[in-house]
Amino acid sequence: MITRPLDLASKLRPEPRNFDFLFFVNGGLLVLFFFFFGSRFVLAPSLGVDFTLAQIPDAGMAQTTHHISVKRDGMIFADNGQITLPQLRVWLDAQKKVTKQPVLLVLEDADVPSSVSTDIWTAAHEAGFGVVLGVEPARAGPTPGR
Repeated sequence: MITRPLDLASKLRPEPRNFDFLFFVNGGLLVLFFFFFGSRFVLAPSLGVDFTLAQIPDAGMAQTTHHISVKRDGMIFADNGQITLPQLRVWLDAQKKVTKQPVLLVLEDADVPSSVSTDIWTAAHEAGFGVVLGVEPARAGPTPGR
């Protein structure tokens, strides 16, 4: 039985010569460049870094602990799904007992009526929550569904 009928191995080019020394030449040149042309932007392995993070002294910023979403027709969504305003008051009271300094993030659609926003803010303040409003820029063009 013939196992190599085309004898392709004899038609291949011979293997190239061994160029392993070029690896060491390239490595040496890199070390030489970093040694002679090093800059203050190349960090040495044992150097400490002296920098401090920016401080923002704005007392109005707060890390939120809870969040709700309000859609344009007044639907309120919390962690456990859709709730009504009376259910929101109960939920806020329950969450107030769990968290020491609660802050509520209210994510509203641009089309939410101001009366709904006011009711939500009032309920949150009555429950002892700080309130932060999360907004996005208005969409360009007509509102979908109109």
